[in-house]
Amino acid sequence: MTIDLNAYLGHWPFRRLRHNTADGLLALMDRAQIDIACVSSASAIFYKNSQAGNEELAEQVAGHEDRLVPFAVINPSYIDWEHDLRVCVEDFGARGLRLYPNYHNYGLRDSCLGELISAATEHDLVVSFPVRQIDQRQRHWLLHIADLSLGELEALVERHPDAKFAFVNGLGFTNSRLGQADSGLPGNYVMGISRMCALMTNEVGALIDSVGVERLVFGSGMPFKYPEVSNVKLAAMDATEQQKEAIRSGNARRLLGMQ
Repeated sequence: MTIDLNAYLGHWPFRRLRHNTADGLLALMDRAQIDIACVSSASAIFYKNSQAGNEELAEQVAGHEDRLVPFAVINPSYIDWEHDLRVCVEDFGARGLRLYPNYHNYGLRDSCLGELISAATEHDLVVSFPVRQIDQRQRHWLLHIADLSLGELEALVERHPDAKFAFVNGLGFTNSRLGQADSGLPGNYVMGISRMCALMTNEVGALIDSVGVERLVFGSGMPFKYPEVSNVKLAAMDATEQQKEAIRSGNARRLLGMQ
């Protein structure tokens, strides 16, 4: 089984996305032999009210709950986010959040984010942060969004030791405390492999050696990226079959509370 912790449905305002409907994404998943994908709304990143994107996501996921796991995009600086979170969990079946402080104009140290993470922890939700959504070298000229700071993510992990974090679309973890042994950080986070190198610099192998394979999860970033790239990384990495299986699905199953 393969579980993709980093997938999307919906639209991107500066680029045409293919396979961005439920049917299209499922076809892409079948082609890449991905069984389950955690999906959030790409549209919600730019909607003034992110909840509209969550509503669209719920409509798309309906009937495909066995393969598409909804992750809600919540903006804690937007009015009445508590209501949006409750609806996403109780009505839409959200199993996690995907948060965009750099797009939604709040900081990783802001109190509103702390309140949202505490609420998500009460609901046993995975709190996912894309370190980068798109490659800045290919950005539209109107879009100037910096990557999230790994140092601030370290501090976030320390402030919320009971939360469950997933950091996707990131690299360079080996240069931060998140990727170092004996860092003193709680073991409450995982890192997606979608931007990591499995050969050359071999960040994946270095992380397995330093913090353990249990901190790594499969992710592709589809449909922004083609998922076969992550499949090739998994096949090519210098790891045992047991370690590859943990990355492919075991760690995600544990994180999502799947039996």
